[in-house]
Amino acid sequence: MVQQLKEYDGKKLISCTKEGLDLDNTEDEKKKQEELKAKFEPLCKLIKDVLGDKVEKVVVSTRIDESPCVLVTSEHGWTANMERIMKAQALRDNSMTSYMMSKKTMEINPSNAIVAELRGKAEVDQSDKTVKDLIWLLYETSLLTSGFSLEDSSQFATRIHRMIKLGLSIFEEEGAGDDDLPPLDDAPAEDNTNAKMEEID
Repeated sequence: MVQQLKEYDGKKLISCTKEGLDLDNTEDEKKKQEELKAKFEPLCKLIKDVLGDKVEKVVVSTRIDESPCVLVTSEHGWTANMERIMKAQALRDNSMTSYMMSKKTMEINPSNAIVAELRGKAEVDQSDKTVKDLIWLLYETSLLTSGFSLEDSSQFATRIHRMIKLGLSIFEEEGAGDDDLPPLDDAPAEDNTNAKMEEID
């Protein structure tokens, strides 16, 4: 109802979980944001390249206070809650579902220590496996914190375990751990099977 109401008592209603949120910043704040945008542009491009079509775009955020990143939907797309509701529908339009669900924007927080360190590591080596793993972990954790559901929880758990090993200085033998790495791309076979099963349901 609120999505269709648009305005109440002379005030425009805007969802903070959607892109295009304007917080009426001062000129100094806008100038600082432009500088941060230019500084983090290479990282935004790298994140988009790694995640591919999982996100529509990656931008520097003006709304985040503490979190490293969030996922927001397009202005006319579904919110996370609406997406859950539509997924639960028995007779849903799958073509519309895939279109509406794909419009996610990843917003990164330039003042967060994790994002700042990730930018530093990416500048040294963009092909670093750890950098790519961290990007995927940030994406998957932001799915959860933004109210979406994980597409592959086992893959997420494997990445977490590998990061725990790094934190505990447990290193795999050279060449031994590569086979256990979860793929950075989609896992098509399993996903398609699940989608077909959902259609039958």
